Amino acid sequence: MNLHQFRFVWEAARRNLNLTETAKALHTSQPGISKAILELEEELGVDIFVRHGKRLKRITEPGEKVLQSIDVILREVSNLKRIGAEYALQDAGTFSIATTHTQARYALPEPVAALRKRFPKVSVSLHQGNPEQVARMVLDDVADVGLATESLANYDELVTLPLYEWQHVALMRHDHPLAEAPRLTLEQLAAEPLISYHPSFAGRSRIDKAFAQRGLTPHVVLEAIDADIIKTYTRLGLGIGLVADMVVKDDPLFGPGGELTWRPVGHLFGSNVARIAFKRGSYLRQFVLTFTELLSERLNKQLILQALQSAGNSTTGPGAQTTDSDQAL
Repeated sequence: MNLHQFRFVWEAARRNLNLTETAKALHTSQPGISKAILELEEELGVDIFVRHGKRLKRITEPGEKVLQSIDVILREVSNLKRIGAEYALQDAGTFSIATTHTQARYALPEPVAALRKRFPKVSVSLHQGNPEQVARMVLDDVADVGLATESLANYDELVTLPLYEWQHVALMRHDHPLAEAPRLTLEQLAAEPLISYHPSFAGRSRIDKAFAQRGLTPHVVLEAIDADIIKTYTRLGLGIGLVADMVVKDDPLFGPGGELTWRPVGHLFGSNVARIAFKRGSYLRQFVLTFTELLSERLNKQLILQALQSAGNSTTGPGAQTTDSDQAL
């Protein structure tokens, strides 16, 4: 058996047993993949896949066990490559970060700049997407780390740590009737046209849940994944914008003479937690650990490594035990 066979089996499982797509992804031929899988099955003495003619139909019970072992093997091969890169180039390399627009635009600039100052030979590659895409990029080794608010903690294959808390704020024009309201209520917001994040982004699930629990149906007239888009349409008078509080910091739109004002609504929608995610069992280079420390003063290298080492005994998905960093937050 060899690594090529392992990769063919693993990729076939990832591609919904479609050997044509598997061959395209691995830049090889479909017959070659079929032959390699059959040879591995013959050597193991078990069928990994159930077939109908030449097509793979489903994964067998022993095949599930084989895939679990292949996952470990391929992960360790990836770690070996990273270890080699670490010791060959102590202060250089490419650092890939998967994140949402809000994190990339408002949370990452200063930490990335500080990282580049400490490690000038490190190049940074930002990959943007929704939280599910962020998680998938980390799982597929496209990115070294992932940053988002929603969804990351729902993947058992990821080790996630909390970075910081944030709350929503309501944006509006200065001439809006609620601009001077002492304390906004859900009923007041439900009566207004709202501009908010897409349901998969930036704590939108908390907003929907808060209205639903009160038996209210918000009138969302526009959804966006970009806080700057929400600001633009709020400025044009389309409605009240609901965004993360970080997006109003140092923005001249909200300063003296600015076109917009904002009101806190954390008392309505609660606090959200931005998290960083690592692939379970991954090897982290020193500049990755340094970057994580730059993101949050609550994290340090020892805590990060401890979380990764203990991940085999406690998951970070639903029902998981909390880490020391979760408790500190």
